[in-house]
Amino acid sequence: MDEGLSEWRSTGAGLFVPYYLSLKAEAYSDLDQIEAGLDALGEGLEVTQRTGEVWWNAEIYRRTGILQLRKSTPDEHRAESLFQEALLLARRQQAKSFELRAAIDLAQLWRDQGKPKDAHDLLRSVYEWFTEGFETADLKQAKALLDELS
Repeated sequence: MDEGLSEWRSTGAGLFVPYYLSLKAEAYSDLDQIEAGLDALGEGLEVTQRTGEVWWNAEIYRRTGILQLRKSTPDEHRAESLFQEALLLARRQQAKSFELRAAIDLAQLWRDQGKPKDAHDLLRSVYEWFTEGFETADLKQAKALLDELS
């Protein structure tokens, strides 16, 4: 992945770099290299600030929150802030799929913190917007979590 991203950048291409960096972070996460994943996501945000390519930022914030929870000393407060930032940004961009993903992660955190009603209310408000696509992984996950929280 490093080689491919370097080759991509060496051509002068800059489009999709934040997206590719988030994929790199996901690979690091799969390898339990949490700090390296956080570094890749941080670089992704830096690129968006330079280029203005912000369409993927909600996902970067959300994925950063997930990694904050996977650290050897999880930072729930930071993760919650990142999930909320992802949620707000997705709403501003009217990116319902990104909003759903952020709501799922925030609802799971709130469930784990003993706030099931808040978790249910948040997730239900986002889930109810959808009228199709209920066979997708994200909507299936949301439905299962809603059922658990009911």
